[in-house]
Parts: sequence; C-alpha cells; structure tokens
Amino acid sequence: MPDKIDSATSSAATFDVYSPDSYDAGIPHATFAEMRRTAPVYRHADPDRPDGFWAVTRHADVIRVSRNPEIFSSRERLSLLVEPTEDMLDTQRLMMLNMDPPEHSRLRNIVNKGFTPRTTLTLEDKVREACERIVSAAVAQREGDFVAMCAAELPLVVIADLMGVPQIDRHKLFEWSNKLVGEADPDLRSDDDAEGRQVQMEMFGYADALGAARRECPVDDIVSKLVCPDRDGQELTAIEFDLFFMLLAVAGNETTRNAISGGMHALIQNPEQWERLRADPAGLAGTAADEIVRWVSPVNAFKRTAVQDTELSGQPIAAGDKVVVYYASANHDEDVFVDPHRLDIGRDPNPMLGFGGGGPHFCLGRHLAKLELEIMFRTLAERVERVELLGPARRMRSNFLNGVKDMPVRMHSA
Repeated sequence: MPDKIDSATSSAATFDVYSPDSYDAGIPHATFAEMRRTAPVYRHADPDRPDGFWAVTRHADVIRVSRNPEIFSSRERLSLLVEPTEDMLDTQRLMMLNMDPPEHSRLRNIVNKGFTPRTTLTLEDKVREACERIVSAAVAQREGDFVAMCAAELPLVVIADLMGVPQIDRHKLFEWSNKLVGEADPDLRSDDDAEGRQVQMEMFGYADALGAARRECPVDDIVSKLVCPDRDGQELTAIEFDLFFMLLAVAGNETTRNAISGGMHALIQNPEQWERLRADPAGLAGTAADEIVRWVSPVNAFKRTAVQDTELSGQPIAAGDKVVVYYASANHDEDVFVDPHRLDIGRDPNPMLGFGGGGPHFCLGRHLAKLELEIMFRTLAERVERVELLGPARRMRSNFLNGVKDMPVRMHSA
C-alpha cells in the first residue's frame, strides 16, 4: 500500500520523482497519486536542464505520448532519462530504442522475425524445462538469495538460447547488463567512465564475434536471422547488430528478472494472493503475470522530446521540451484500475502499461516475457508451499528500473 496522501497538498507543491533517492523504499506511490490528482503534467526540476522536464503521470497521457512519435520523438534527445552529450547522439541514434519511424520501422521489421508469437511458442518447452530445473534447485538449496536462485537465472538461460550464446557465457550478459544500467547504484556502477566504456566494448566485441560466426555459418537462431540477408536483402549492419545485442541483453535480462523478484516479493507480502495462485496455478498464472508486471512496473520511465508545439491534459508543451512518461504511475491510475493499490492476480481487464503504451516502441519481447513469468510462477506455485522472507529485499538505486538486487528467502517445499 502507498503512504498516506496528505489531502492538503496542492498543485503548487514541489514533487520529486526524478532523484534515485525517491525510490529507496520503493515506487513513491503517494507522490505519484498526488501528481495525478493535482498536476498530471508537471514541470519537474532537472539537474541536466535549467528548464526542467514535463513529468507525465496519467494513463491516458502516457498512451498519447507513446502513440504519437511524430510529436514526441525518441530520436531527438534519445529515450533514457539522462541528457546525452552531443558526441553520444550520432551513435546512440542507431539503437532501435532511440529511433523514430520510418528508420525505426525498417529496423523493427528486421528484428521482429525473432519475436513473433509463433517463435515464442517454439520456446515454451525450453522455458518450462528451465523453470523446472531452476525451481527444483532452489527448493533443494532451501535458503538463499531468490534473485540469484530463480529470478536472474531464467531470463539469462532464455536470452542465451534465443541469441545462440553458449550457456556457459550467460553470466557475462548478467554482469555486462548490470554495469550498464546500474550507474546510480553503489554496488553496480563502474568506478569511472573508462571502466563503463570498457564494459560496452567487451559486449560489442562479443557481439561482433558472434555475428561473424553466424554470417560464416548460419544456424536456426535469431542472430543468423539478423545478420544474414533475408529474401528482400534486409540485414543489420555491424553497428546496428552490436547495439541491438546490447539492448536485448539488457532488456531481456533486467526487466524479466525484476518482474520475477518483485512479483515474488509482492506475493510474500500478500499471502492470500499466493494461496489463491497455489489453489489454481493453471487458471491464474496468465492473469497473475499481467498483474505482476502492472504492480512491479519493471521499467519506471522513458523520455521523449516534443518536436512541435502541442498540449497534454490542457498543459501547453513547447517544441524542444523534454517529456518523461512514468509507467509506474500510469499503472496505478485510479481512473483506469479499480483499487489500484491492491494486488489482484485475477485482475481482468488489466490494461497495464508495463510493456509500454503502444506505438512503435511497444515492447518487442512482451510475448516472451509474459511466457517466462507465467511458467515461472505456475512452477513455483506447484512446487513451493511458501516462500519465507529472511531479511529485507534490497532495491537497486535507480529512477529508471524498479529492481531488487537481492532478497534472502527460505523455500518451503510443497
């Protein structure tokens, strides 16, 4: 449940949902609720820009920004919250995350071949086998860090298999992605910029070697589909492949891991929902997966830049203004969700925006992510009577990802 909201707070109040410190205890739901009520499009202070940015917190406005790239650009000043330096722009604009149509459409059409619902279904047996093995090992170990035992292992196994990365190398993806997204966390960040660049170059070097091997000898994996020309002659350039490899390693690893660990933490805190899932794992695993993504909101926010004068909820937005959409707030919008601060694993309908608000950047791997969550929580509910928290869950210090770094638990076998 969120903190109690002070009804005397007005739209003249100063809110802070940008500083990583605001997320130390979890998503600042009380602040977001007051912003939705009094200042849904709020001029927020920004350490990188004297004119600040617009914080967008309502469900409908997040959808509008997401679905209108001709007004709200990903390319102009990139998609991550921090302001880029000028020397970053040209290279980073080659990443799909930082593109607008039509360039984005061309690249997405190429990479989409590896993420169709049909392709995802071919992975179902492998995901189920991985979940059975992971949960069995965790139950046998009985005590340990849930993130390491269960949450981190599944997406690493799946992404490695999808990309044709040898399983022995999967933990390299874990280490690289943690370094790349953990710049605000004292346990994860690189010691200096040089170390951060070294991590990126190591990942690019690995991707280059993998891509070269698939060009020389294609096999039935997504890398071969990306680096070898299709029937229309479409393929990724070397730098496009390097950047996509990095994007997939981070997005396919961090977000699913954080959904699994955050979802288990929520179920521990809501034992009636855990018992409900245990009573009908086959019937409820699907809606539980959606509700966990809504509740956790693994990606908190993305940035857009207005490229023309417009408005949101009556608030004028000028061309050049920075706009940040907050999915964690939209996923708890009282105008859309009944009793949004209650975990309900059977919630239906559930128009959550945990995979984005639609539009060109709607999550490419959403079918795979939901499959992983559904099978993992179904397997846990079938094999585990109770997951007991042995200490506090430590959160990643971040305003971008809602992540749990470690969570000591005891697994009680069913």
